Amino acid sequence: MFGITAFPLFVGAVFLLNVTPGPDTAYIVGRSVAQGRAAGVMSALGVSAGCCVHSLATAFGLTALLAASPAAFGVIQYAGAAYLVWLGLRLLWQRPGVAAQAAPPPRRGLRGLFMQGFLTNVLNPKVILFFVSFFPQFVDARAGHQAAAFLLLGAVMVLMSTAWNTLVAWLAGTLTRRAGRMPRLKCWLDRTVGTAFIALGARLAMMQR
Repeated sequence: MFGITAFPLFVGAVFLLNVTPGPDTAYIVGRSVAQGRAAGVMSALGVSAGCCVHSLATAFGLTALLAASPAAFGVIQYAGAAYLVWLGLRLLWQRPGVAAQAAPPPRRGLRGLFMQGFLTNVLNPKVILFFVSFFPQFVDARAGHQAAAFLLLGAVMVLMSTAWNTLVAWLAGTLTRRAGRMPRLKCWLDRTVGTAFIALGARLAMMQR
């Protein structure tokens, strides 16, 4: 259908990719640990929105053009790395008292968390390379509806990823609720998450194509 090949294999591969921890999972868990379940879920939805952008770009050939341009690829790589480092530094610089007594994010804060999740995904060049290399394996090059095939595969991946990431965010946030009653532990978790974000940013900046 629509030129899609080996669809069951695609679903199985996406499932395995979801359950294997990666930068998106680390970011979502970090947000759940630092700010609670609502923050983690909104971050997961933001990451899914970023995947929607990559799916559209792949369907219309924009991702391939971007991956083929060293200059454009480098801009996205370093912008994504700088953004992760900035998020990590914000957690490290946060005052312990504020971290320990943090309330659930307000609606405006939730929108900000959604955008942060969105940007961490869109500005990750690894995701661009993934879409360029992974999706074409499941689309018949002779098919007349390749764009529709890419869009359908992207929709399936987004739905599966959203379900998994939301579950991860909910579980991480639930397990961390008790830590909110222990200021020292909460402060330690914030520092750990902030350091992890900085490490992810540094790793992204040094990534070789």
